Amino acid sequence: MRIVIALGGNALLRRGDEMTADNQRKNIRKAVKSLAPIIKEHEVVISHGNGPQVGLLSLQSAAYKEVEEYPLDVLGAQTQGMIGYMIEQELGNLLPIERPIASILTMVEIDPEDPAFLNPTKPIGPVYTEQEAKRLSGIKGWKVKQDGKYWRRVVPSPEPHRIFELRPIHWLLEKGTVVICAGGGGIPTSYGNKGELEGVEVVIDKDRASSLLAFELDADLLIMATDTSGVYLDWGNKSEKIISRTTPDEIGKYTFDKGSMGPKVEAACTFVERTGQRAVIGSLDDIKKMVDGLAGTQFLLE
Repeated sequence: MRIVIALGGNALLRRGDEMTADNQRKNIRKAVKSLAPIIKEHEVVISHGNGPQVGLLSLQSAAYKEVEEYPLDVLGAQTQGMIGYMIEQELGNLLPIERPIASILTMVEIDPEDPAFLNPTKPIGPVYTEQEAKRLSGIKGWKVKQDGKYWRRVVPSPEPHRIFELRPIHWLLEKGTVVICAGGGGIPTSYGNKGELEGVEVVIDKDRASSLLAFELDADLLIMATDTSGVYLDWGNKSEKIISRTTPDEIGKYTFDKGSMGPKVEAACTFVERTGQRAVIGSLDDIKKMVDGLAGTQFLLE
């Protein structure tokens, strides 16, 4: 099968972890151990989140007062290089030496008039207590929202419309390459008034971008690997219950958090409806079972 696997930013740098390069590499090393057996049997494209990483780079950029802060599109490109490099290296240590692996900087077009600009929902950066988040919001002018039991900075997350590097991704796949692309949802870009391509100060949701990528690549399966074992009803309550198998129509009856599980469910449903193929949301630790249809929340057309 041709499989697009979207690694959650929180699966690569877990909630509450100290945001160090060593911690990130440790989590990536664990992730690729789960991925390697899949890659040996299937054609795999890997995308990844960057919420914790792009937020950290933003904080580091803001701390250096001598120059203006770098915009989020540039920081997004930096995270694609940083995370892609670590995935390449750690995965290369497990795969046969003749199996090529490549990361590709990926620009994704968004609509500058997207209504998401009026309602930021995408969490980035580290987690804070409610008190600390609201204090920083007052100082830095951030928008902050609750993310589970913590609070985080949120930024606009417009819909992805076009993946610019689609042709070179196809070329790499034709040569048997494991491709790492569309990291962090892609580098957000749009066309300016004079028709020139330019960066945009947002972070695209990586699951929506991965759904578009999987559709454009005619993938047989879309997997969204995160830090939970699937999609739950009544998440966080004693009555919580995992959804093992569903359809877009069935799951459409429920509402999920727009800052976390909501975009994943939406991305899975969109891919299934557009292609008739299968999508799965679940834990990175269960990825082999997810491929086999035995774990996670399995999305099917009927």
